[in-house]
Amino acid sequence: MARFIARRILLLVPLLFGIVLLGFGIVKLAPGDPVQVLVGDYPAPPEYVAQVRARFGLDRPAWVQLGRYLGEVLRGNLGYSFFYNEPVTTVLLGRLNATLLLMGAAFALASAGGILLGVACGRRPGSLTDHALMVVGLIGYSLPVFWLGQLLLMALSLQLGWFPTQGMQTIAFGLSPVQRALDVLHHLALPAATLATRYLALNVRLMRTSLVEVGGMDYLTTARAKGLAERVVIWKHAVRNALLPVVTIMGLNVGHLIGGAVLTETVFAWPGLGRLIFDSILHRDYPVLLGGLLVISVCVVLGNLLADLAYAVIDPRIRLGSKA
Repeated sequence: MARFIARRILLLVPLLFGIVLLGFGIVKLAPGDPVQVLVGDYPAPPEYVAQVRARFGLDRPAWVQLGRYLGEVLRGNLGYSFFYNEPVTTVLLGRLNATLLLMGAAFALASAGGILLGVACGRRPGSLTDHALMVVGLIGYSLPVFWLGQLLLMALSLQLGWFPTQGMQTIAFGLSPVQRALDVLHHLALPAATLATRYLALNVRLMRTSLVEVGGMDYLTTARAKGLAERVVIWKHAVRNALLPVVTIMGLNVGHLIGGAVLTETVFAWPGLGRLIFDSILHRDYPVLLGGLLVISVCVVLGNLLADLAYAVIDPRIRLGSKA
């Protein structure tokens, strides 16, 4: 297992290098000029425009800018924000906690809810519960994140007033730590539910299918013949083997959750990395955009690594195979 982890970590180096190259190339090919955004719509003297361009190193050839950027990244420096006038690392760290909170809540909801509802469907395939959850899951998987978020906002926030419309917390004084935490959870409910819906539906369908396939195996018949309770047969034997493809999808869902967070955070004005990346595109703040892409890529790779480790923990054959 230690050798497996070491190999995966070593593979991160060329992977992240390729991501930086690809991201830099895409940014350079994108339309727009960050200097014009900084200067504004009003006419500015050419000398001032040239001074701003030289200040941020944008007057150099693209290959020189790439070389300088790679050198700074290797030293742990992601550059300086054009728009916020701060180091990119500072800007990203200021938004990272909000995104991790949103992603963690959505991931936990999609994973736990998907497994539980998938088991409820897979234990009695063809039942009314199975058909109802499959229809609801199909609808949830088909709804675009940005559209679902706006529907929930209009219905639950604007019409019924049950949830806040935007932001991460209420601007108020004198709140205790418990009240502040509950306020954040109140703001988190709709964005997390919006972001988790698609992946919850996917996990339900996958868990149901996997459990139905596992349900016909001989070892479950043997377990029942030994007199084991049905809940022990299901949760200790069947679910553990049926989880393998679901765990794999969960690792891939980390990357999709980050992509969906951009739209979700924009709809709900959630102050996270997704909203920051959206704003950096509008402002042509390329250092922040590249830094956000790098952070997101690291999160995706780490998510897949954790999924592989969970896969090995669930199925001992993976560990035996790695030793062989």
